[in-house]
Amino acid sequence: MNFRTPKPALALDARMPRCYNTGLSQTLTSERTMYAIISDGGRQYKVEEGQELVIDYRDVTAGSELTFDRVLACGGEGTTQLGRPALAGASVTAEVLGPVFGPKLVVQKKRRRKNMQRKNGHRQVNTRVRISRIEA
Repeated sequence: MNFRTPKPALALDARMPRCYNTGLSQTLTSERTMYAIISDGGRQYKVEEGQELVIDYRDVTAGSELTFDRVLACGGEGTTQLGRPALAGASVTAEVLGPVFGPKLVVQKKRRRKNMQRKNGHRQVNTRVRISRIEA
């Protein structure tokens, strides 16, 4: 016997994946705040003013400023600028908060019937920065 009751039909927007569901509130907030897409260390980051970001390790002291010159796109305030490949004259300035450790990764190796086991751990050192200014 089947005791399951049929589910009510959902609206079309509720059935769609979250990545396709772009609401009006998301559009309005993205237009109000200034954002930039920067490239650093082979990765691209979407940053806003006041945002804290973890990047690859740099040997800089806490409290100093770091400038990202490779800005790929800049937007907000109703306009969007795209670079080919980078925007000329645009930069993002960040304040260095200090070094941080990433999660611990455990590397374990074993060869069966050979009496060989090896366990090793690793924690990557990164640098935490706070975005202070976006200049387009």
